[in-house]
Amino acid sequence: MYTALRLQQKLKHQLRRTADKSRDGSRSDGGPSGDVEIVVVGPEPYMTYQPFLPEAAAGSISPRHVVVPLRRVLPDCRLVIGEARSIDHDRRVAHVETLVTREEGTGPIEVPYTELVLAPGSVSRTLPVPGLAEHGIGFKTVEEAIGLRNHVLEQLDIASSTRNPEVRDAALTFVFVGGGYAGVEALAELEDMARYACRYYHNVRPEEFKFLLVEAAGKILPEVGEEMGSYALRELRARNIDVRLETRLDSCEDRVAVLSDGSRHPTRTLVWTAGVKPHPVLAAAGLPLTDRGRLKCTAQLRVDGVDHAWSAGDAAAVPDLIAAEKGESGALCAPNAQHAVRQARRLADNLAATLRGEASTDYRHAYAGSVASLGLHKGVAHVYGRKVKGYPAWFMHRAYHLSRVPTLNRKARVLAEWTLAGLFKREIVSLGSLEHPRAEFELAAGSGRRPERD
Repeated sequence: MYTALRLQQKLKHQLRRTADKSRDGSRSDGGPSGDVEIVVVGPEPYMTYQPFLPEAAAGSISPRHVVVPLRRVLPDCRLVIGEARSIDHDRRVAHVETLVTREEGTGPIEVPYTELVLAPGSVSRTLPVPGLAEHGIGFKTVEEAIGLRNHVLEQLDIASSTRNPEVRDAALTFVFVGGGYAGVEALAELEDMARYACRYYHNVRPEEFKFLLVEAAGKILPEVGEEMGSYALRELRARNIDVRLETRLDSCEDRVAVLSDGSRHPTRTLVWTAGVKPHPVLAAAGLPLTDRGRLKCTAQLRVDGVDHAWSAGDAAAVPDLIAAEKGESGALCAPNAQHAVRQARRLADNLAATLRGEASTDYRHAYAGSVASLGLHKGVAHVYGRKVKGYPAWFMHRAYHLSRVPTLNRKARVLAEWTLAGLFKREIVSLGSLEHPRAEFELAAGSGRRPERD
């Protein structure tokens, strides 16, 4: 989305001519006339700004403000809603499965291209843990964030209405696997929300909650440095959050989380945030990959050794030139939002320059640091060598990500919602029926039954 947005700005004159020809009934193929067409292929008609997912799950931001509608921000691009199943770069076509082809069973359509920008990001990395597929909850999409919020609030309803102590304990036990950004921020925000919500339950007390963070490494939040990671660990434990380091999830069958330290934790909530892996389409593209499955790229964001192919973000293994100058040979840019957004802009600039016959420029960015939220008004940051914690770090976290949300319209909406959230109380409504919107109608029509909740 960021690449297409930048290209739309850089190539606006060529795109206008293409649009005018389309209205006249003629078709531009990007030939000698110099006209171009930007085609964006994606499974959803929006881009998710993932750093805001924890706040969306906690109700601090409306989910609709976490996503950016592609049709609004890319009016001069052609949008194809579908999934690229494979790439035939020799023929310059992408095989795309759309909603129509899936429903009709006609197979993927071919989308031709001149230049390929392959930037599908990453997907959740799962392990063959017994019971994980049946009971685990991911945290990478806005749908998962909404579902997790509804699920947590529903567990409070269950705990409040049951007299079975085993069911109650399992409902109030929340297990998060993965001590990186996603796991720590999601846990901290939802713990804040749950403690706030329990004031409206006459028989649920905050001290009854059991939040458990499981991390296979010996530390959490490695991105913010050892000192700030240790501070975050102390903060979480001071809130009675049980953090288990150098521990793995061995099983979660029958709603019981069994850890490698031998402990067993009956739970109705298991959130899996233990890392990501490259998108499967990369393996089906026939392009050179690293041993970790990412595209081998040059500093100009080109796929190494392949003409007319580009990449950025989580999918791309891009040399870190700043680290190389410091003697760190072979260093790659970290797969995070800080690099991805900047790489996208550089990629678009280089691609536009190539179309004009001009030289490309290497991607260079000195790592600015990291920020992480630990719930409302709490956070840690390590920015430009300075270490910040508490409220100032939380404020920096919000300010930084607000500056990176695309379009002024989206920034204004998020800022307005933060302002209103500071003036009014949190919403604690669970809309679990969103996952089965036709259930009530089917029940009324006599053709279905009320689905069981997780």
